[in-house]
Amino acid sequence: MTALESINKDAVPKHIAIIMDGNGRWAKTKGKARIFGHRSALDAVRDSIEGSAELGVEVLTLYAFSTENWNRPRLEVQALFELLVKTIHKEVPTLNKNGIRLKAIGDLNSLPKNCQKELKSAMESTKTNTGMSLILALSYSARWEILNAVKTIAQEVKENNLAIESIDEKCFSDHLATANYPDPELMIRTSGEYRISNFLLWQLAYTELIFVDKYWPDFRKPDLYQAIIEYQKRERRFGKTSEQV
Repeated sequence: MTALESINKDAVPKHIAIIMDGNGRWAKTKGKARIFGHRSALDAVRDSIEGSAELGVEVLTLYAFSTENWNRPRLEVQALFELLVKTIHKEVPTLNKNGIRLKAIGDLNSLPKNCQKELKSAMESTKTNTGMSLILALSYSARWEILNAVKTIAQEVKENNLAIESIDEKCFSDHLATANYPDPELMIRTSGEYRISNFLLWQLAYTELIFVDKYWPDFRKPDLYQAIIEYQKRERRFGKTSEQV
């Protein structure tokens, strides 16, 4: 039985989040520049999107560029965004063909203007699609997102548009960038690192975490399938006992 055949199609995570890590180190093992790793990672991105959509995943969030990544060498950052612009432009027809909606979260105003323009165009072009939602986390950090939510809530309270007594977990979640989506049930990180690196800190409270010991450019559908199989073996109790579940 193949990994795909082993998956319980009735228990596939609604929302999968992926930290795509290891492009630079993968390139180094090949004796190549870091940008070679980023370019080579596109196959892993396509496989993850295609595999998730085929299984009926409703939301796939990819951690594409963190706020900390701005500290990388300027030429690498510039090359990364040039690659992103070209890729988004090229892949829009495929997204539309497969009914996938493109969304983005993060400090999008900090992105290069041409990237903002291409991203906005792609999101507009795919907004009526009814299949899987693909969310790109760009210039994103969870602490930035949480602070923004706190500021927005504080402003609403100051303007008497929100009562302090009304602030609960749902209210807070509704002020996050992912307000319209369920929290991830499965988070995958590649490269063998065991961190969540400032990614969806609030949303990952009850998420199953799976760490894959291979660099992102080598990640393929079978790896996605294996992560889902591992997820399905786990008992998600949310504070209850096994008997209650």
